[in-house]
Amino acid sequence: MTTKLLLTFAICRLIVTVGLTVDPSELLLIGADGQLSVDQFDVETASLDFGLLTRAEPMAVLHPCSADDIARLVRAAYVSSHGFTVSARGHGHSINGQAQTSNGVVIEMSGGSRGSRLGLRQLDKPQVSIKEKHVDVWGGELWIDVLRSTLEHGLAPKSWTDYLYLSVGGTLSNGGISGQAFNHGPQISNVYELDVVTGKGELSTCSGEKNSELFHAVLGGLGQFGIITRARIALEPAPQRVRWIRVLYSNFSTFTGDQEYLISLHGNPYSQKFDYVEGFVIVDEGLINNWRSSFFSPRNPVKISSIAANGGVLYCLEITKNYDDATADTIDQAIYFMGPPLEDGIMSTSETPTMPFDEQIELKHD
Repeated sequence: MTTKLLLTFAICRLIVTVGLTVDPSELLLIGADGQLSVDQFDVETASLDFGLLTRAEPMAVLHPCSADDIARLVRAAYVSSHGFTVSARGHGHSINGQAQTSNGVVIEMSGGSRGSRLGLRQLDKPQVSIKEKHVDVWGGELWIDVLRSTLEHGLAPKSWTDYLYLSVGGTLSNGGISGQAFNHGPQISNVYELDVVTGKGELSTCSGEKNSELFHAVLGGLGQFGIITRARIALEPAPQRVRWIRVLYSNFSTFTGDQEYLISLHGNPYSQKFDYVEGFVIVDEGLINNWRSSFFSPRNPVKISSIAANGGVLYCLEITKNYDDATADTIDQAIYFMGPPLEDGIMSTSETPTMPFDEQIELKHD
């Protein structure tokens, strides 16, 4: 009864503030345990995204407490005689308004802290299966929180994105690419099962064997085939330590040649390949600041800047090799034999455990 009163109040505010054209009784069909909010802060937050290129103000924002809340909302939109749009928003890192909607409702998938302040029931935390080496996670869970949960059991997801403050559903709707993709494929290649709310408001479980057409449509489907409410992610043993290497180049051909060589090792035995390979460009503005402090000694600004004389552009390879205490004495030798002929680069290495970082830094010419 309390929920219906709050929802009725919210709908009345919608009619007054935004001229709601949807039949209020249709929104009452939602019957959500979460909160349908018209709070100005919620609406303003959902109106923008990381790109700041577009702005679309929704009628309301749903803070769900379960997949059923989302299914009820989508079902209400589907059967509505007037029609209204629904969009799922993770951590707001889309750049062209993909998670926005006007004359509709935005679902805040990653709004856990906001929901906590509203007194809403918290969504299930990641559920790790040590035996099966997988984790079941809410679609709005951030990857950083997935990692924290799995590391408690000595496990970690196989494939990542470079930035961990992204939502699971968001990256699985796009692909999920990082420097591990050459070994394990993108994130969408490391999913066993999904729970999805379809466009009709039906909650379906799908996998490669069950409802496979929906499964493969949703993964990388840009949110056009359903809203991911749960994902079962493949895990592997987390490394005890990681050797983190960065190499700076001024010559693009040498840079890409070395990168192709390192990626070509993916078919080799584990001891003869790297775990992460990625390249990126550093422009002249803020060269030193872009060379992270953990890899830069104040003694070397001239050395680093000197190889960027050609147009002020540098190219950087970022490489990692996982190892443990038993192979710590041989890791340098293993990297030496795998590494390419680094013709004109500055190479730095950082020797770190998985968490927290405990860096030992060396900077040298190669």
